[in-house]
Amino acid sequence: MDRLIVEKSPPLNGIINISGSKNAVLPIMAASILSSGEVKLEEIPRLEDVLVMEQTINAIGLEVEEEGNNLYIKSTNNIKCEAPYELVRRMRASFLVMGPILSRKGRVKIALPGGCNIGTRPVDLHLKGFSALGADIEMGHGFVEASAFRLSGSKVYLDFPSVGATENIMMAATLAKGITIIENAAEEPEIVDLANFLNEMGARVIGAGTDCIRIEGVEELKGTSHTVIPDRIEAGTYMIAAAMTGGRVTIRNVEIEHLRPIIAKLTEAGVIITINENEIVIDGSNGIRHVDVKTLPYPGFPTDLQPQMMSMLSVAEGTSIIIETVFENRFQHVPELKRMGADIKIEGRSAVVQGVDSLTGAEVRATDLRAGASLVLAGLVAEGRTEVIEVQHIQRGYVDMKGKLERVGAKIR
Repeated sequence: MDRLIVEKSPPLNGIINISGSKNAVLPIMAASILSSGEVKLEEIPRLEDVLVMEQTINAIGLEVEEEGNNLYIKSTNNIKCEAPYELVRRMRASFLVMGPILSRKGRVKIALPGGCNIGTRPVDLHLKGFSALGADIEMGHGFVEASAFRLSGSKVYLDFPSVGATENIMMAATLAKGITIIENAAEEPEIVDLANFLNEMGARVIGAGTDCIRIEGVEELKGTSHTVIPDRIEAGTYMIAAAMTGGRVTIRNVEIEHLRPIIAKLTEAGVIITINENEIVIDGSNGIRHVDVKTLPYPGFPTDLQPQMMSMLSVAEGTSIIIETVFENRFQHVPELKRMGADIKIEGRSAVVQGVDSLTGAEVRATDLRAGASLVLAGLVAEGRTEVIEVQHIQRGYVDMKGKLERVGAKIR
């Protein structure tokens, strides 16, 4: 599939089931390197990024087997200390294997990572943490190496609550000697899911979900079985899609607490929301009014839902202000939305969005994962036909987006 063709659709109606979280499963797969036994992961989203991580840990020396939505990862005695460049450059999350390899093998060499071009995401905080744990760091031409006979627990303060750095340091610390404390840690639900997985293998991690995480190193981690949390960004995307089309959609398999920021903003915009135990009903029949949005680290409004929210506010009543504080280059979807008739003005890290009566279909380009999702959503309400090209970005983060939208009435092929 090289493009998605979207036509103006009726109000979406029906049920959408949410897949396992991409941003949770990738670090958990990396953490399986630490296990001396077999790991079973359930509710695995079948995505391009997950496949790349499978290939990465397999190339490192682990045995990986798929069975439906389950993944079996078995440790071997042949764990390599270097991750293949051609895989790491394809996906930023591949860098998460650095901490586990370093902790288990005492040495690691890895290429600097790739991924969506949405802004500067340096790995200096990861390396700062490894250095604090006693690793010697060497930077080469596009590579970084770290070595330590055995890591030692220490106190690590993160200048920014980086999710990736928190995860990488936390994984490295599980087999380190002594106690590690990560201050100003990221608080995202995916951090909590990783900590739960590590603890199920025998790690001693407390405080995940707060800004201070304490890890007491152990000698060995064993196998376990773990179910990955639902994808809050996928859920939020379909919540916005239902709202902006004026539809009524039940979103199933969700963790309500993880969705509080998007629930609050959609409610403020006039959307009727009914919450049940593990599902949420979105009713956009009253129309959408303007709201202001500021992205922040969790529990603030997620940057990964900012582009989708902008699509909705492009057809809302009134003027909205969106402030992006996390990634400096996350307005790449704006020129594409403007080609569809959106009235958006960029001022630094702020976007002024004046709602218009309607958008018009056009050929637009998915510049990154969430930008691509925002353009698909815009196409659902645009007059005529919208062609979204370079949809490989979308396939990195959404399981069967076409099928899930089609089943609730979207005109998409």
